[in-house]
Formats: sequence, structure tokens, C-alpha cells
Amino acid sequence: MKDIGIIGASGFTGAELLRLLSNHPQMNVKVATGDTMAGERVCDLYPSLAVAYPDMEFSELNIAEITGLEAVFCALPHGLSQMIMPDLLQNSQTIVDLGSDFRLKNPEDYIDWYGAEHTCPEYLQQAVYGLPELFRDKIVGAELIAATGCNAAASVFALAPMLEAGLIDANQIVINLITGVSGAGRPPKDNTTFCAVDENIVPYGLLTHRHTPEIEQALLEFTGKETTVLFTPHLAPMNRGIIATCYGNLTKESTTEEALNHLASFYKDEPFVVVDERPPSTKSTLGSNTVHITARVDQRTQTVISIATLDNLMKGASGMAIQNANIALGLEETMGLPIAGLYP
Repeated sequence: MKDIGIIGASGFTGAELLRLLSNHPQMNVKVATGDTMAGERVCDLYPSLAVAYPDMEFSELNIAEITGLEAVFCALPHGLSQMIMPDLLQNSQTIVDLGSDFRLKNPEDYIDWYGAEHTCPEYLQQAVYGLPELFRDKIVGAELIAATGCNAAASVFALAPMLEAGLIDANQIVINLITGVSGAGRPPKDNTTFCAVDENIVPYGLLTHRHTPEIEQALLEFTGKETTVLFTPHLAPMNRGIIATCYGNLTKESTTEEALNHLASFYKDEPFVVVDERPPSTKSTLGSNTVHITARVDQRTQTVISIATLDNLMKGASGMAIQNANIALGLEETMGLPIAGLYP
């Protein structure tokens, strides 16, 4: 049994980690920090976790308490994990950062897209980008894993096979994405209250969303092709789920059947990917670590459409983080992770 810590356990992704790890046969949560909720019982904030954690309290971060832990999950808002990462790396075997602090390799990108200098850029090259289906070999034994962002994950899942096959122009990609409200985190915001989101869909981060350089970087790292994407996310009135509809200009003759066959071949050995002719839905991924993908080739406009859906708190965050940790620690990759969604 491997002892695990969660830093930032009181947020939505932290709570999802607690839920999943309560059923993990080889991981045991020893520390769950939540500075804003320190001293509060886990079950008081999240009654759904009462059976699994009847007495556990959120604690303040104390580096001494994580010393010797075999893995630590950081589920903190952007900018916070980089402040403590040097201490974390000295005191635990594997760190999986669910935030964006170590996803980008170029420190200048943090100035351009996040508006602040990175406080420990020396770790950016060391961090492994945590998208197992593309970078599994690099994750094995990794000390610092930068788990993929939820929006980026859905987009990259849809686009990587098409770029690898040379089906689409790498410099003219459009991504329209719809996401659930839980992606904004637990603390209330003016644009995430019930009255703001109910019966309302609104685009956000127009031309400036921080997952844009992450998507481009991941596709470059995997395919070797410089990629430019126009990324527009939309907030929808649902708790969970992401659907990314990606458009690329066709670069060679192809058909829908060929595109689907390539997707199926690309992901044929992946336990958490479903390729299907049926259009995917966000509900089909609810509560699972599985991504659903389809594609179409429109001969009239010479366009490839590739669509991916996933649960933003599962495959887009906590499920993906555990999948990464399983690989890094030498465990079965699928251990403790549900593959089937909830319905209704």
C-alpha cells in the first residue's frame, strides 16, 4: 500500500481525488490539506465522502507531514504549486500537479498567457506532460508530472491522430469547446452562480484562454509539427463534462470511414478511449475516466471534424492524475479508475 498526500483537497478536483482514492487498492490517503478549510471535517464539506472519510479533517500544509509519502497530488489554483514545488520534490517520490504551473516549457509563455513570471522556471524542463495516451513512456518513473488541463486534453485527444496522419493543416485549426461549471472551481464567482449559468451559454477567454499554448505545445511535442489553433471555450449550465469540436482543413484525399479507421487504429490499445461513429455526448462520460471520440470528413468544404468528450473532473483532472501516478509508480494503469459512465 502506497501512502499518498493531496494538497488542496478541499476543492472539486481534491474531492474527486478523495472519492477515487477511497476505492484504490494500492493507495492510501495519509494527508489531505485545505488551508481555507483547515480543521473542518471532510464529510462536513462533502457529505458524499462521509462513509469513506468519517473522521478525516483538512489540515494546513506542513511539509514535514508529506515527507516520505510515495506520491503527492497538488490540486491548487495556478501560481501556488510553483511556490512549494522545490520542497515537495525533496520530500516525496512522485508529484502530480493538477494545476498549470509546470505544463508549459517556455517561461516566457507564463508571462504572455498568465501575466506573471514563473518563480521556479528551472523545473519546467524536468516536468513531464501528463497525457498518458501520448507520452506514457516519459511518465514511467517521473518525479514531476504536469497533468494535462481539461480543455487541452479533450482538444489534443481529437487532434493528435489527425495531425499524425497528415490529414489536416497544422496552421489552420479551430476548436469550439463547451465545458461544465465545475471547471471553474469550488469558490463562488459572479459568472458561476446558479442565476448566471442557468439556461445560459457564454463564451469566455476569447483569444486569450490559457490552454491555447498548452494545446499547441502538446501537439508539437507529439507530432513534431508547429501547430496554430484558434480556441474558443463556452461555459454551459451543466456540472461536469467537456465536448471539443475541432475543425481542420483537409490536406489530402480522405473519407469519414478512413478518418474513423485511423482514430480506431491510433487508440486501439487504449483502455480509456472509445472511438465510435455515433456522435459522442458529455453524459456518456459522466463519472468515468474515458474519452469518447468521433470524426467526419466533409468533402464539400474539405474539412475534417474531430470531436472528443470527457468528464472534466475525471479524465480532465483527477482521474487523469491517478492514471499518471499509477504509471509513474509502476502500478497497473487502470487501477482504481472507472471506465463506465453514469446514466441517467
